[in-house]
Formats: sequence, structure tokens, C-alpha cells
Amino acid sequence: MLKLNRTHQRRRPVTQALTATALVVTLALVTACSGRPGAGALALNTDPAPDARVSDILIATTRERDSRPGSYFSGERATAVSYAEASISVPPSHVAGEIEWPASLPGNPDKEFVARDAGYIADKTAFRQEINERLAAMPPGKREILVFIHGYNTRFPESLYRFTQIVHDSKFEGVPVLFTWASRGKLQDYVYDLNSAAIARSALEETLVELARSKADTITVLAHSMGNWLLMETAVQIRPENRHLLSREINNIVLAAPDIDVDLFKAQLKKIGKPAKPYTVIVSKDDRALRLSRRIAGGKERVGAYSDDQELAELGAVVVDVTELESLDGAHHTKFAQLAQFRPEFLTTFSQSAVASNTDQNRGASLGGDLGSFVGQTAEAAVTLPIRVITAPFTYAAGGL
Repeated sequence: MLKLNRTHQRRRPVTQALTATALVVTLALVTACSGRPGAGALALNTDPAPDARVSDILIATTRERDSRPGSYFSGERATAVSYAEASISVPPSHVAGEIEWPASLPGNPDKEFVARDAGYIADKTAFRQEINERLAAMPPGKREILVFIHGYNTRFPESLYRFTQIVHDSKFEGVPVLFTWASRGKLQDYVYDLNSAAIARSALEETLVELARSKADTITVLAHSMGNWLLMETAVQIRPENRHLLSREINNIVLAAPDIDVDLFKAQLKKIGKPAKPYTVIVSKDDRALRLSRRIAGGKERVGAYSDDQELAELGAVVVDVTELESLDGAHHTKFAQLAQFRPEFLTTFSQSAVASNTDQNRGASLGGDLGSFVGQTAEAAVTLPIRVITAPFTYAAGGL
């Protein structure tokens, strides 16, 4: 028996080493890129580039301020919410779904994303005033806010540039608001990031309440990866006096590649109640980042790579399955960003489908099937995507976020 124990003791480190190696290889694949932005990545560039398009992003964050030039916020946790604004330009040669990172700072605005302007906003009152001033400059009925909540392993400039790409590609003309929590942007800090997301729940609730009390006509919330965990947990703990306000004022919630244990997701929905409006859940069964997260989480499936689309639909979600969509990243984790360019077509399709399903003849019918064909509004040409949209019969009800 003693000899057997020793044999096991010799083998366990080898097994653990192999597992660790596999994790390292997977992690490297998940985040493969030609360098990641570090300190000073948001160095300002004022070189003229007439054809570059600038997006003005408002920022609410639980990150600690970073005093290094061109950095603004770090991956450490602050004790209070901070506010800022940044103007990022996208080059005329931009490829939809991509981020053209500067090869060297401060970048070339004709070929790369660059920071044009950035600065802190004094406090919540000034943040609220800035939002309302921007909304007031828009025509009634067009006063939209888009909120983006990033995921795990995301540095501040990465969250800002990714959101800029989404805003640019979707041709969003409202007020974009980035909610960025204290992710260190390090592979080994998954637990740190998860705890940072937990700490940010009250700050996210506070931010969403501010936006709901603004002059906005429409509010859409887009969360990615672990940002969905933060959003759903915020919905679970939200104070009763705020729940009705947010349920009424938030028009669309999009959960992209949710890094949430599917059993936890079901428990969250049970606690929240049937959503007043169906969530849109973007899933991809070949998501390698979520495959790794599943291993870390004891083999429990993640919502963003869940194998049963129909079950998610029956929980009250419109499921957009992008498994067959060719990914621009090795991890297959940012396919949602590739869909941004088709936002107008998606909105039209969902609207038309909702009308059809609410007629007496079609009431209670499932959309199902392949809704990956649209007519591009710009080129007026047919666009076909290898995606599927699945939904179950849905009855609008009070409650939910």
C-alpha cells in the first residue's frame, strides 16, 4: 500500500504539470495577438486625418486612476466611481470587426485607431450634465444611449478601443457609455477579475440609474463575457426602488458570449423573474475562451457556449447562434463585435419578426430557423450570415431588469 501511494505521489505532479501546460497553451491561443497595449497606450495624436471618423465615448469606471501619461486608468480597484471622456478616431481603411492597433505610439490616424482627446470628468453631477447636454443636441426620438460592459482579461485601452469599434461599425449616433470595471488584463488573474466584477455591482447599478433618469429615449446595454456575470448579478441585487425604473427605461439587453455557469444563469433568472423584454444572448459553441472557463469552473457549461439553444430561448431569451460564423480572433470569443456592422439589419429583422409573431395567426410561434439573411441598407445588396436566431413563445410581463 505504501508503495502504491508513492507511485501516485510521483505521478500527480506530472499530471498537474501536463494540465498546467495545456492551460498555458490554451490561454496563449485565447489571447494570441501582436502585443497588448500597456502604459501610455492612449497617448494623444492630433495629426490631421480628414477621412478618419471620431467617436466620443463617456466613461464610468471602478478602476483606479493611473497617473502615468496616456494611461488614465489602471487595473487596480478604486474605492469610488470615476468618470472620464475620450475621443477615439477610426482610420478610413478600417476593417469591420477589427481593431487596428498602433504599431508605435501615438499611432497613425490614417491607418490605426488613435486617441484624439481624453480627460477626467469631475464627478457624477458633471457626468449627468454631460450626458444630458449630448442627448439634448439630438432630435427627439433619436436620443439613444448604448452602454458597453467588457469582460475578463481586459485592459482599459482595450475596453475603450473595442467599444469604439462597435460604435463605429454599428453607425451608432447616440451617446456611447463605457462601464469599465477593474480587470487587470492578466491571464492568471481570473479570480481577481471575478472579485472585481462582484465589487462593481453597486457602481453599475448607480450608473444605470443615472442613465435611466437622463433624457434618453432608448437605452441598450451590451455586456461581453464576464461582464454578463456582473450585469446579471447586479440585476439580482438591485434595490426595489430602482428595479421598476430600469425595467421601464432599458429597452434592450444583449448578452454576448456570457461567461456564466448555466445553472447560475437559471438561478439568476428565477430570482429576477421573467424579463419585461427578452434578452438577446449571442452564443458560439466553438468559443475557446469559454471552453477554458468551463474547465476552470469544474466542467459546468457557460451560457455563451451552451449546447441547448432552445432551452435558453425558453428561459426568455432571443438566441443568436454564431457558431458557424468565421471568427477574426483565435479564441472565437469576440464574434459579437463582428455583428456590429449589421445592427440596423438585426433591429429591422427582430422588429418585423416580433410583429409577425404577435399576429393572431402567428401568436406563440417560434422564430427558429435561419435568419442570417438581410438586405444591406448601404449597398442595397443581400447579405447572408451563417447565423441562427432562436426564440420560444414569449409573453411580455412586468418585472425583470
